[in-house]
Amino acid sequence: MIDTHAHVISADERRYPRAPLGGKQSDWSRERPVSAEEMLAAMDAAGIEKTVLVQASTCYGHDNSYVADAVAAHPRRFVGVFSVDMLAPDAPERIRHWVARGLSGLRVFIAGHTTAQDARLDDPRSFAAWGCAVKAGLPICVQVRAPALSQLQSTLERFPQAQVLLDHMARPVVDDAEPLFALAKYENLYLKLTTHNVRELPQSFFTRVVKSYGAARIAWGSNYPAAEGTLGALLADARDALAALNTAERDWIFSRTAKSFYAALA
Repeated sequence: MIDTHAHVISADERRYPRAPLGGKQSDWSRERPVSAEEMLAAMDAAGIEKTVLVQASTCYGHDNSYVADAVAAHPRRFVGVFSVDMLAPDAPERIRHWVARGLSGLRVFIAGHTTAQDARLDDPRSFAAWGCAVKAGLPICVQVRAPALSQLQSTLERFPQAQVLLDHMARPVVDDAEPLFALAKYENLYLKLTTHNVRELPQSFFTRVVKSYGAARIAWGSNYPAAEGTLGALLADARDALAALNTAERDWIFSRTAKSFYAALA
């Protein structure tokens, strides 16, 4: 069992100061932070072998120090995904820096609850960073909302070698999900199915997603502790939501896809 989307927050604010994107810290990171050690305990209780720690952009911005330190301390349990300012001239340099610190994936964070960024995923100023990540063989997860999927399409076409995992499946709604299904033709696009989706979509939607993308391109992520509830409860909810799938499909979504997307997990 592998979780592809969880966040850790240190209690040590002096060593790891808050610096959220947009200047406003997310409520969840302030009210229910989970440290790396607490994450390990939650994983053990839930029966999760490994977790991909995704940079908490709404707490730490682009300072990935805590994720890097957590991975260094527990390399058998954690894999780390970092973020950088993709539009900054030194973005390639920062990518190489965090890779050297032992992190294994890049996150491009465009849409979040507490951030109002005037940015586009396909901004030409980001192309150098994308090219650097692709050249380094870095898997890239992207957080955008459904209205920006056309930007994702143009990015996929510009960088066909990029391996891209779409956070929260872009938060689709049942009545307006065709743009998401239209992107299934891009074989380098994977979907991250998270607690947001479990809580917002019916079981029948997941059956259609698996039919369109294939279970080998879908990976589960808890979004713990941003998603409220215990890690075990979030996993149980996901299992219930995907109960109509067959055993092989669930095996891909809860484990095998993660290992194929993030080489460091294997």
